[in-house]
Amino acid sequence: MKRRDFLKTAAAVAAPLVISRRALSAPGQPGTNDRIRMAGIGIGGRGSGVLGEFLGQPDVQCVAVCDARADRRERTKKMVDDRYGNEDCVMYRDFRDLLARDDLDAVLITTGSNNHAMLSMYAARAGKDVYCEKPCTKTIAESLALAETFRRTGRVYQGGMQRRNVPNFELAIALARTGKLGKLHTVHAHPGGMGTRTSGWPTPQPEPPEEEVDWDLFLGTAAWRPFSPGLLNSGFEKGGGLVGGGVLEWGSHCVDMCQWANNADDTVPVEYYPIGDDDRASALYANGVKLVLRHDDWLPLGSCPVRFEGDAGWVETGDSGKFGASSQALLASGVSGELPGQPHVSHVRDFLDCVKSRGNPRVNADVACQSHIACHAVNIAIFLDRKLAYDPKKNEFLGDEQANRLRAEAAREPWRTY
Repeated sequence: MKRRDFLKTAAAVAAPLVISRRALSAPGQPGTNDRIRMAGIGIGGRGSGVLGEFLGQPDVQCVAVCDARADRRERTKKMVDDRYGNEDCVMYRDFRDLLARDDLDAVLITTGSNNHAMLSMYAARAGKDVYCEKPCTKTIAESLALAETFRRTGRVYQGGMQRRNVPNFELAIALARTGKLGKLHTVHAHPGGMGTRTSGWPTPQPEPPEEEVDWDLFLGTAAWRPFSPGLLNSGFEKGGGLVGGGVLEWGSHCVDMCQWANNADDTVPVEYYPIGDDDRASALYANGVKLVLRHDDWLPLGSCPVRFEGDAGWVETGDSGKFGASSQALLASGVSGELPGQPHVSHVRDFLDCVKSRGNPRVNADVACQSHIACHAVNIAIFLDRKLAYDPKKNEFLGDEQANRLRAEAAREPWRTY
């Protein structure tokens, strides 16, 4: 099919084909038509781990893979074929050809961060449900477009902030949300980085053949630049032209959990402060709760730590599954200070169950939109090195034209998605 006809054809795709049952299946096992038929797009190192979780689910059948890089296409196909003991997995270079298939229910997107939102919106408009790795967006405008697209299309979206489905984080957040810490006043997030500089111009290198590396597809929405092996392997532009993505690296996880702890999934902070003399950035919610982004003074509880403080106590946890708390009495009965940390399977399972039920996963597009807007706004405050005021209803900075220009960036044709 002609690619310019892609969106017209894709819009006619029907709802998922996962409702029917076949008696021909083995006892306790889903039949062929009960399985959620999936494809993987841009499966690299991180993506291979997530894809492995999907392949381990009995109601999933991965039927295709897609990548602008031939080496990754072939490696991922082998991974899928080895799992099923056949050679049936189909490879695609261009994601539009993959999404034009009418027998796919869902896609897993783990490309470089630059293309996460663009691919997610293309997939939704093609009638596919989406599990997408973080960061989910690279600008405020893209965040809003992502949420609007999934509301309008009615597709299921799960952002890859899996800690919303990990027991130790769930418990810490429940303590904050249910008043066990008293009146919440401060939430702390580890950003995993706070550098916000604009993208550079790489030294031009000979461009490989299109079938080996489709450089135009790899760049996607990003401004054109010459071929660079360094950019090819870096997953660059995690924050809309801000190399490294600023606070998005871990902030997309940790700020997201702070949002949930503060019962703020439908809003964002209204004031943002750049990095101060204490090497910390911060933001303030309308309800008075302060968000602190810092690298230092964490308890040794593993990566992606968060801390929630109220006037009656505090709790801190990280990927080790261990807790720090102002009192053991705060922790649930039977919890000795540690719960299993960081599996992906429960987050994957949350998505798959919602594909079937048509419910909302924990990190649906509206949730991901708000937590990413918070991160983008912090990045802009750091980049401009000044305090910013933000209106969460109008989604604009107050009285700051320069900050408002940074809410969006020009997208290279034909990759415009909003």
